Amino acid sequence: LPATLAALSRGGVLALANKESLVCAGAIVLATARAAGATLLPVDSEHNAIFQALEARGGAADPYATVEKIVLTASGGPCRTMSLAEMAAVTPEAALRHPVWSMGAKISIDSATMMNKGLELIEAVRLFPVPEERVEVLVHPQSTVHGLVQYADGSVVAQLGTPDMRTPIAHALAWPARMAAAVPRLDLVALGRLDFFAPDPERFPALRLSREALRAGGGATTILNAANEAAVGLFLDHRLGFLDIAAVVEETLSRLGAPAVADLSAILALDGAARVEAARIAAERAAA
Repeated sequence: LPATLAALSRGGVLALANKESLVCAGAIVLATARAAGATLLPVDSEHNAIFQALEARGGAADPYATVEKIVLTASGGPCRTMSLAEMAAVTPEAALRHPVWSMGAKISIDSATMMNKGLELIEAVRLFPVPEERVEVLVHPQSTVHGLVQYADGSVVAQLGTPDMRTPIAHALAWPARMAAAVPRLDLVALGRLDFFAPDPERFPALRLSREALRAGGGATTILNAANEAAVGLFLDHRLGFLDIAAVVEETLSRLGAPAVADLSAILALDGAARVEAARIAAERAAA
């Protein structure tokens, strides 16, 4: 976050692949960009897809007036078809086996709980100023359609591509032009089908928690992110159950509320307090 703010304050172009900066300090990050005349380009594959699909808006005075809905896609992760009972028994080793993407441990676990998509939902609302209820999440196992924008005339514009981060990185590096990227080309005939499902709110409560934190305002999204990072760390250390990750986050949000955060120091302090509280809640659950 300090590095993000320092880069933006220079007034240049920042290719942002760190969703947590906007989750924890969206207002401060965006205000810093506006004040310095900086340009923020999303590198996260879903947000880069939305950024590209939004180019179809045209030249309206309000660039979002004709946008009815933004849709983020999620692979569903390794737990997509599991029952709650099966998810309760998931080990760190099993949760790390993502079916599509090769990612680090923390993001892989977030994908399994769908907290990664919750964080991306928050990032999308801050990058693309539409009401939270107009941002939808769909499970799309093939990870081929990375994002969609639905317009007032019924058109739906989507960005498709093979699941390879070199594509959104190349787009951000070359923007507003395009550059060649050595990525596998999408073969729709070989792919054969594209599937979409609504996420199950009972098995994946992280999406609900993310929406609730957004609505609460203040530092709630900072608490959400910090508590999740603490809980994921404990899960990876075999000290917390898989389903307990979301439970710890929910209880931390309940206890700490949504205090106001006016500056970077307040955000960092709240981040630390949320991690301590999450660890305390996890210990209470273990003792019980």
